[in-house]
Amino acid sequence: MSTDVFINNKFVGTVNGDPKDFVDTVIDERRNNEIDSEVNIVHDETKEAVYVETARGRTTRPLIVVEDGEPLLTDDHVDELEDGDLTWSDLVKDGIVEYLDAMEEERALVAFDEDEITEDHTHLEVTSLSIFGLTASMVPFGNFNQGVRLNQGAKNQKQGLGFYAANYHVRLDTNASVLHYPQTPLVKSVMHDIAEYDRHPSGQNVTVAIMTYKGYNMEDALVINQGSVDRGLARSSFFNPVSSEELSYSGGLKDEISIPDKDVRGYKSEEAYRLLEEDGVVYPEAEVEEDDVVIGKVSPPRFLSTMDEYSLTNNVQRESSKSLGHGKNGRIDHVSVTESDEGNKLVQVRIREQRIPEIGDKFTSRHGQKGVLSIVVPEDNVPFTGSGYRPDIIFSPHGIPSRMSISHLLETLGGKTAALRGKPVDGTMFQSEGEDEIRDQLRRLGFKPDGTETMYNGITGEQYDVPIYIGNIYYLRLKHMVANKIQSRARGPIQLLTRQPTEGKAKEGGLRLGEMEKDTLVAHGASLTLKERFNADNVVVPVDERSGLVGYYDARKNNQPMSPVNGEDGEMSNVEISYAFNLFLNELKSLGMYPKLQLSSKF
Repeated sequence: MSTDVFINNKFVGTVNGDPKDFVDTVIDERRNNEIDSEVNIVHDETKEAVYVETARGRTTRPLIVVEDGEPLLTDDHVDELEDGDLTWSDLVKDGIVEYLDAMEEERALVAFDEDEITEDHTHLEVTSLSIFGLTASMVPFGNFNQGVRLNQGAKNQKQGLGFYAANYHVRLDTNASVLHYPQTPLVKSVMHDIAEYDRHPSGQNVTVAIMTYKGYNMEDALVINQGSVDRGLARSSFFNPVSSEELSYSGGLKDEISIPDKDVRGYKSEEAYRLLEEDGVVYPEAEVEEDDVVIGKVSPPRFLSTMDEYSLTNNVQRESSKSLGHGKNGRIDHVSVTESDEGNKLVQVRIREQRIPEIGDKFTSRHGQKGVLSIVVPEDNVPFTGSGYRPDIIFSPHGIPSRMSISHLLETLGGKTAALRGKPVDGTMFQSEGEDEIRDQLRRLGFKPDGTETMYNGITGEQYDVPIYIGNIYYLRLKHMVANKIQSRARGPIQLLTRQPTEGKAKEGGLRLGEMEKDTLVAHGASLTLKERFNADNVVVPVDERSGLVGYYDARKNNQPMSPVNGEDGEMSNVEISYAFNLFLNELKSLGMYPKLQLSSKF
């Protein structure tokens, strides 16, 4: 009996005899460094085939080989690794560690810990933490979390503001933010040390009280202390670049970066150009607002209609300056004048805007407990402990039971202990400091081991009937800030084709009332509101009742309404319709279809 062999899903031949022996031989050769360590092989009994994978792009991960219930990695190997006599590559060459892809790992039995190894196990995890990715392994006490929250905690960490690059001041990144006072967490994982997280932190250690506050922290909302904000909590700078290049065109024409003359087509106003220096570029630290020009530029006309326009003397230039968009403001942080790859003059300007936490800004812990600020409370009104300490953030207790993010509570407890003892708490998953040990240290430091304290109402001074759970936890300010997202409009620009409002915040666009929003107004019986929302492009057109076609106004006959079929004999009536519907009728006519409107009286 023969078994088919496939290499990277291509049939290459057959194996006679027992395919398991063939697979074992290939694996032995891989472990003896006779073939490449990235080759993976399995025998699929259901399909009676052997699959070999060597293709690039596969995710492989290292595992320690187990033979006869014993891992091949011994204490001697570990000592040699620590002394530097042995390297990771040596372990792979000697077959002690091997890389498995998803296909081969599916048919392996991997022990989580050395204590769990049985005769049936084929491999052992290098460390229990390696089943997680980089960001997930940074969640402290993550093994006490529900899986979904761990996932969300990992994703949220990627959006936290921090010190993203040490050379940010010479970079021109789009929509970049830098946290003013980033801190390294009090509760760490071993991955923080491996990734050198203290060199690029993205959060701050805050004091959090888990309690309600007048209903302001319902539905995951957060209450924040105004005093903490004033002292710099979660304050950041937002950077946005603007650049312009002097391009060359056919006929020897070229752009020019300068202050545009008043005879230039599209000249804005003297007020718009007030911040430009002689070279047409704004000066550093200038305060700029919406519609202010930061790089002045003039360009040749788009279309050259006559031969006269080829001569530069008669050429009427057009305005093509770079100005701040709708709703933008800030300070000029950086100006550079350089050359592009093509050798053209290139001007780059970076705008800096200070972002102070405000209502609507998004925050999160590392456990998927995200929320937006609902109120910034004056410091005098914030509840305080017996020692006079006021929390930075008040977190709702209703966010814990259904989400089962116990690690959020454990980190609060651990952070409190770490702050008091002056040494970080190890929160590495499966290898963390024990809860009992943390509680015992807290008790010896003079605090209740359960993390609670007696607190007092900041407004009345009365003692709360119940002790409040309060401690230190690492919070991240996320890039989703209300200043970037806020959008509203009453009137504004419309599209040329459909006459409906433009789309998008940058274009001063309207907010779309969709199908579901329409249903809510229908359910409330708000028919007039619905009509008002849907007549953004209403237009009155003459319709011929005989032919059912939209007519037109004849300018030669005192704008008399005419039928496209019956001319003056048409029975014309004025009808109010959406311009988009009128466009649709015109498109149907262009396809040779007859869109006949049947009119009936409203009365």
